[in-house]
Amino acid sequence: MKRLSLLSLLIMIGFAVKAQQTGNGRTGGGGNKQIPNGSFYGKLVESKTDKPIEYASVQLVQNKFDTATKKKKDVVINGMITKANGEFLFENVPVMGQYKLRVTVVGYNSYEQPVSFGLKPGGSGDMTTMMTAMDKDLGNIKIDIAEKTLENVTVTATKPGLQLGIDRKVFNVDKNLVSAGGTAIDVMRNVPSLNVDLDGNVTMRNSAPQIFVDGRPTTMSLDQIPADAIESVELITNPSAKFDASGGTAGILNVVLKKNKKVGYSGSVRANVDSRYRVGLGTDINIRQQKVNFFASANFNQRKSIGTGYTDRTTYGSPNSLLHQDDRSISKGSFGFFRGGFDYLIDNRNTLSVTGNIMKGVFHPFSNSDMTTTIENNPPLVSLLDRYSNSRAEMRNAGTMISYKHNFPKAGQEWTADLNFNRSKNASDNTIVTDSLDTDHLALKSNTQRQIGGGTSKNFVFQTDYTNPLSDKSKLEMGVRAAIRTVDNKNDFYIVNPGGSLTYLSPLSVNYNSTDKVYAAYTTFSNQVNKFGYQAGLRVESSAYEGRLPDKGQVFKVDFPVSLFPSLFLNQKLNGDQEMQLNYTRKINRPNFFQLYPYTDYSDSLNISRGNPNLKPEFTNSLELTYQKTFKNRDNFIASVYYKNTTNLIARYQIKEPNAATGKDQLVNTYINANSGYVTGIELISKNKMTKWWDMTSNFNLFTSKININDPTQPKQDQIPSWFMKLNNTFKLPKNFTLQLSGDYTSKTVLSPGGSGGGGGGGNRGGGMNFGGATSSQGYTRANYGVDAGLRYEFLKNKVASISLNVNDIFRTRRQWTFSESAYFSQDVFRRRDPQVLRVNFSWRFGKFDANLFKRKNQKNQDTNQDMMGGMGQ
Repeated sequence: MKRLSLLSLLIMIGFAVKAQQTGNGRTGGGGNKQIPNGSFYGKLVESKTDKPIEYASVQLVQNKFDTATKKKKDVVINGMITKANGEFLFENVPVMGQYKLRVTVVGYNSYEQPVSFGLKPGGSGDMTTMMTAMDKDLGNIKIDIAEKTLENVTVTATKPGLQLGIDRKVFNVDKNLVSAGGTAIDVMRNVPSLNVDLDGNVTMRNSAPQIFVDGRPTTMSLDQIPADAIESVELITNPSAKFDASGGTAGILNVVLKKNKKVGYSGSVRANVDSRYRVGLGTDINIRQQKVNFFASANFNQRKSIGTGYTDRTTYGSPNSLLHQDDRSISKGSFGFFRGGFDYLIDNRNTLSVTGNIMKGVFHPFSNSDMTTTIENNPPLVSLLDRYSNSRAEMRNAGTMISYKHNFPKAGQEWTADLNFNRSKNASDNTIVTDSLDTDHLALKSNTQRQIGGGTSKNFVFQTDYTNPLSDKSKLEMGVRAAIRTVDNKNDFYIVNPGGSLTYLSPLSVNYNSTDKVYAAYTTFSNQVNKFGYQAGLRVESSAYEGRLPDKGQVFKVDFPVSLFPSLFLNQKLNGDQEMQLNYTRKINRPNFFQLYPYTDYSDSLNISRGNPNLKPEFTNSLELTYQKTFKNRDNFIASVYYKNTTNLIARYQIKEPNAATGKDQLVNTYINANSGYVTGIELISKNKMTKWWDMTSNFNLFTSKININDPTQPKQDQIPSWFMKLNNTFKLPKNFTLQLSGDYTSKTVLSPGGSGGGGGGGNRGGGMNFGGATSSQGYTRANYGVDAGLRYEFLKNKVASISLNVNDIFRTRRQWTFSESAYFSQDVFRRRDPQVLRVNFSWRFGKFDANLFKRKNQKNQDTNQDMMGGMGQ
C-alpha cells in the first residue's frame, strides 16, 4: 500500500510540475505582472473520532481547456500523501484560480470540495488582507468511514476496537453489548488490561489508575458515569512529562464521553429494565449549525445490588477465639446524570467551548450479619450476635469546563487554555443495631449506634499548553498547570438511648478538612530521524498538603517545594508494519484522602482501619519495552515488558491498641511508608478478525510484586507469579443479530500492599466511608473467573433501532475469596455480588446531516477534548 501511495505521489508531482510550467504565465489583457502564488494547507481526520488519517491521497484539481479535445477537463496541478498526523500542504499555487480539493483513501468515503483564495483580478483591498488570503488554512477536513450498500441494506464500517499510540491504547466501547444500560464499571470489565473487583474498584496492571474524564482528572467515580455516554477508553500505562506526575505505579485511565460533531442534528433515545425490575432511561442530542455545535445528554438509572458472604476467623491469644460470620446486603437506589455544552467557533482560528455535568444519586443500603464467637476455654464459651445496618447515602457532583483554543497560521501551531471546576457533596445516615446473646449466662443485650456523616470536595484546575512544530519532523510542546483541591468531611458517632435520645461519642467522631495544591510546568521535544523517533521531556512540580482537625486543634503538613519528573520515549519503525518502543518516566503517588484521614472506621469490626496523616508521597521509576505489529487485515498485536520500582512505598500496616470506647485491645489497619517495592510483568494484547463474522480481542498479563519493610516484627510477604486473562468475542449473526461473549480469569494473587493513592474510581454504591476490607497481613486471593454475554437485534431502515439482552456472571463463578494471616489472626473471607443479572435494552437513533447547514469553509481544529498526545507521530 505504501509503495502504491509513493508511486501515486511521484505521478502527481509530475503532473504538478507540468501544470506549474504551463500555469505560471502572465495575466491576460496585455499586463506584464506575474500571478502571485499562495499555499493551501489543512489536516485530514476521521469524522467521528478526530483521529488523523495518514497515507491519504490529496489532490488539487483545476478545470482547464484541453487543446486536443477542445473541451474543459479536470487537471491535477498538485498532490501529496498525508503525513502520520494527517496534515498536507500545497505551495506555489496561483492565487487567482478556482480549484477543487479531492481526497481518496482506502476504507473511507471519497471527498471533494471547491477551494479558492477568494481574490479577484483587479480587486481592491489592503495588503495585509491580501497576504493573509494567500496563506489559506483549510482546517480539519473530516472524512467518513466508507459505507457499502447491498440490496437496500446499509452496512457501515465500524471503528477498530483497538487503536495503538506511542503512549496509550484506545478501546472503542460505544458498541459494547454486555455493558449496555450499565455504568462505566460494567464497561471496564470488558476492556483489556483492566481488572474490576466485586465493589467496582478498577486496577490496571494490578494497581489503581488515576481516573480522567475527557482528558482531565475528575472527582466522579466510575459508577457515576453511564455506560451509554462513553465513546472510548484510553489506557496510558506510562504517561509522559506532559501529564500530571501523579499516578505512581499505575497510570491514567481516560474516559472519553460521546460528542457527535456531524453537520446537522443527531441523537438517540434509550431505555432498559433488568431482572430485579430496575429501570433506566437515557437520551442525547447534538446540533451543529453555522458556528455553534451544541450537545446534551441525560441518563436516569435505578439499581438494586445484592451481596452475600461469610468470614471464618481465628484470633490468637490466651485462649484463642473462633468466629463465624454470615453476611447479606441489599442496596437500592437511583442516580441521574446530565451533561451538556457547546462549541462556539469564533472565527477560523479561535474556538470557545463550555461543558457542564451534573450527577445526583441516592441509595439505601441494608446489611445483616449473624456472628457466632467461640472462646476456647474449658468448657468453650459461645456467644451469638446479630448486627443490622440501615443507611441512607446521598451523593452529588457538578462540574464545569471552559476551554479556549487558538490556531496559528503555521500548521500544527496552537495554544490552548482551560478552566475546570468540580464540586462533590455527600451525606450519609447509618443506624446500626446489635443484638448479642451470651449462651453461658443466657444474657441478652441490645445496642443501637448512629453514624451521621457528610462532606464536600472542590477541585479547581487551570491548564494552558502551547505546541509549535519546528519542522515537518520535530515539535516543541510546553505548558503550565495549577490544581487546588479542598476537602471538608465530618463523621459523628452516637449511642441511641432507649428513649430515642442520642449520646455523642467524641473519641470516635472527627471533623476533618484539607487543602492540596499542585503547581507544575513541563516541556517536551520530539523529533523523527528516518524511521527512528524520540521524545524527551521534563516536568517540574511543587506540591503542598495541609490537613486540619479543627475540633482537636491539630494541623499537619506535607510539602515538596520542587520535584523533577523526566521522561524519555524512543520509537523505531521496523519492516512489515512493526515497531519497537522503549520509554522511561518518573512519577509520584501522593497519599489519597482516606490514607491520610486520621479517622478510625469501625463499620467492619473485623477490619478496623485508620489513615496516617504523616504519610509521605512515594516515587516510582517506570521502564517499559513494547513491540507492535499491525497486519494487513487491520489485526493488531502488542507485547509489553514493564518494570516499576517505588521508594517510600505506601503500604498497609497493622497495629494493636486499646479501643477508645471499651478499653480492650483491638487490631487497626493503617498505612506506613515502607522502604521500597517493585512490580514487574509482561502483557500481551491482540485484536484479531478470526473470520468475516467473528472478531476477538484477547489480553494476557503475567506479573509479580515485592514489598520491603524494615520492621523485624512484620513478616516478609510471600512472592508468587500471578496472571490475568481476558477474552472478548463479537459474532455477527444472520438477520441483523450480533452476539458478544466475554470472560476473564485471575489466578491466585498475593494481597496488594495497599498503595495506589490515585484511587480506582470504584463503586461503593451503598455509601459510607468504606476504607477497604483487605487487611495489612500476608495472604492471597484465590483464583476467580466470570463469563458475560450480550445479544443485539437491529431493525428499521439503516438499523437505527435495536433491542439487546445482556447477562453478567452467567455461571455464578465471580467471587472474592481471600485468605490472610498475621501474628495475631488468620481468616477466610468469601463474598459474591450481583451474579446473573439480566437486562433488556432498547435504543433508537435519529438525525439528519446536511452539509448545506454549515456554510463555514474553514473548519480548523474543533476538538474540544484536549490533545492528549504524549509521544511522537502526532
